[in-house]
Amino acid sequence: MTSIYGAAGKLIPCTVIEAGPCVVTQIRTKDKDGYEAVQIGFQDKKDKHTTKSMQGHFKKAGVTPKRHLAEFHDYEGEISLGQTFTVDSMFTEGENVDVIGTTKGKGFQGVVKRHGFGGVGESTHGQHNRLRAPGSMGASSDPSRVFPGKRLPGHMGDARRTIGNLQVVKILPEENLILVKGAIPGFNGSTVYIVK
Repeated sequence: MTSIYGAAGKLIPCTVIEAGPCVVTQIRTKDKDGYEAVQIGFQDKKDKHTTKSMQGHFKKAGVTPKRHLAEFHDYEGEISLGQTFTVDSMFTEGENVDVIGTTKGKGFQGVVKRHGFGGVGESTHGQHNRLRAPGSMGASSDPSRVFPGKRLPGHMGDARRTIGNLQVVKILPEENLILVKGAIPGFNGSTVYIVK
């Protein structure tokens, strides 16, 4: 993340996203594929790192091999194979977008980090080794089980998340960069989808 000064002189926290150029690599139709969608490729890749079948796929579209592919079902206007989308052609400053990504994986975590429990603490009746324990599980011999959905330790992060209504603060078309206000899911360098 970084920050820039807005028109009113306020400091705005921003995330910098490289968003283009993206190339149309395939147009799916109802007759051939059973649904309508546009497949878009991003970031060039060498031929030696691309399988033969994918080389043929990109050759058919007349584009160089791409590292990331994504399909979008909602699109407007005429789209042709090999068409290029740039940052300034897709986005305008001041509009709101949704950013979809995969959050940082944090592995197996306890209840204090995962759910914000306070822990038992050091002050109660000489408890030992219980500082970050979840405490009582609740019900007794009647249900004789732990109810589903109880907040317990477990896998944290590495989940698909959508952050909505992020404002586009600035567009840098020379570098294909877009600055959105606030944070987005994922680690530095991860792939995200920007949806209008």
